[in-house]
Amino acid sequence: MIRTIAVQSSGEVIYDLALKELKKPDIKWYWVDFQDPTAEETKLLSKFFRFHPLAIEDCVEFGQRPKIDAFDSYLFVVLHSIQQKTLDAEEVDIFVSKNYVVTFHNKSIRDLNNLWFKLKKDSVLQEGGPSLLMYQLMDQLVDEYFSPVYKLEDLLNEIEENTKDLTISELMESVFDIRSDLYKLRRTIIPMRDLLYRMISSSSLKAYIKDEIYFQDIYDHLLKLVEMVDANRELTADIRDSYLSISSDRMNRVMMTLTVISSIFLPLTFIAGLYGMNFQYMPELTGKYNYFVVVGIMIMIAAGMIYFFGKMGWFRYHKGTKL
Repeated sequence: MIRTIAVQSSGEVIYDLALKELKKPDIKWYWVDFQDPTAEETKLLSKFFRFHPLAIEDCVEFGQRPKIDAFDSYLFVVLHSIQQKTLDAEEVDIFVSKNYVVTFHNKSIRDLNNLWFKLKKDSVLQEGGPSLLMYQLMDQLVDEYFSPVYKLEDLLNEIEENTKDLTISELMESVFDIRSDLYKLRRTIIPMRDLLYRMISSSSLKAYIKDEIYFQDIYDHLLKLVEMVDANRELTADIRDSYLSISSDRMNRVMMTLTVISSIFLPLTFIAGLYGMNFQYMPELTGKYNYFVVVGIMIMIAAGMIYFFGKMGWFRYHKGTKL
């Protein structure tokens, strides 16, 4: 689908014009939007607009990293929007000149559609031209990044406080899901930050970018987003390390318990095994009170070992590490 909107020199806004009519001298500037175009419509990028083949190739083969390329009379910009549910990136390709904007994307982009209808009524945007339109589109796309970041931050706060009384395994599953989502966001935000940095620092782009301070504002938003994502990733790493520490401590407590029990019963088992042998001549077996003597010795050994372990502080450590 192709849709058009044009601003005349008189200030009147006309939309749904044929592409040929956009070349009329009374057209101040125009915007052409390619949404999920057919193969024939895609060919117009070359036949009508005569864009560079490499830029057209980047449009057709979606999955490009956000970037900006300067050609003789226009800029080619690749932006990413974010799907709020899946956090997957959606590519939006933009051709920007002094008198036109051409956008190319496969799926419907809510922010782009909102801007399309806003242009019909906003006189400031109409007067600002392609540069202001590009800024508005980039600003709205970047603003949409904040919502999923804030949601993930709230989820991490819930995990820290464990308001839902989840088990450690359930908490860790949530942490790893959040960490995966943060990684998705980071893969989009970092390239967008680099793109904005190039836009505000490259002298070759000044001719197409008016009011650089507006793009600096977007860059500041992206810096904040990067800091938030990195801080949340560090928090998930801290929670993960805490879980591993807790698991290790629990394992140590279990091993200590087994070690204490084994150490106590090892000499007792030796004694029981020694006198459990079926030899015919064992003098200790003939005494009347030998059974009570052996049991008493075993009790003394067990009590002595418990006292010894207590003096070593094993039981204090075991009590101190209780969760």
